[in-house]
Amino acid sequence: MIKLRLKRYGKKRAASYRIVAIDNRSRRDGRPLEELGFYNPRTDETRLDVPGIVKRLKEGAQPSDTVRHILTKAQVFEQVKA
Repeated sequence: MIKLRLKRYGKKRAASYRIVAIDNRSRRDGRPLEELGFYNPRTDETRLDVPGIVKRLKEGAQPSDTVRHILTKAQVFEQVKA
């Protein structure tokens, strides 16, 4: 099963995250199938590849709880339903 989840990178205590599509059996920082966005929790900055995310969600990818919250704030799920 494909999951949309966060991949950590950056310095110690100054982490940033990439939103990636990855097999659910892979480790957190393993090799992703596709990178779909960026999230910085310190500045609350997000950059999303919305067409890529919508494509993955329509194929059946399941977002993690944190990614689901980020996508809800960006109103991505409305585009999936349309």
